[in-house]
Amino acid sequence: MSKQYETVFILTPVLSEEQAKETVKKFKKALNDLGAKVIAEEFWGLKKLAYPIDKKSTGFYQLFEYTTDSITLVNELEVTFKRDERVMRYMTVALDKHSIAWAEKRRTKRKGGEVVTERKPKREKTSAN
Repeated sequence: MSKQYETVFILTPVLSEEQAKETVKKFKKALNDLGAKVIAEEFWGLKKLAYPIDKKSTGFYQLFEYTTDSITLVNELEVTFKRDERVMRYMTVALDKHSIAWAEKRRTKRKGGEVVTERKPKREKTSAN
């Protein structure tokens, strides 16, 4: 039975955007070579990190959504990340049916390369006198 996964990784900001995209292509090829079916990918570009990693405050973010029959594929992908000095952090999660539905909804809301996120309307402050 095929399972769906989502992997997000952060590349070092010392790379140019072109070099970052080449690195992403390398990892996508690795996924395909290992037998995964890539459903979606998003290059989020250079973003500020929540906390410094290796004295760097920014990084190139990338997301892959894919399906595979084997958990060993995920392990092999993560070994590839560990061996590549350009990868600062990575995280892979297995998606359940609710996460898959949310991811599909998010993908359909993409417009012109921008990710549209839903935000709750701000509550208006009321003064109690």
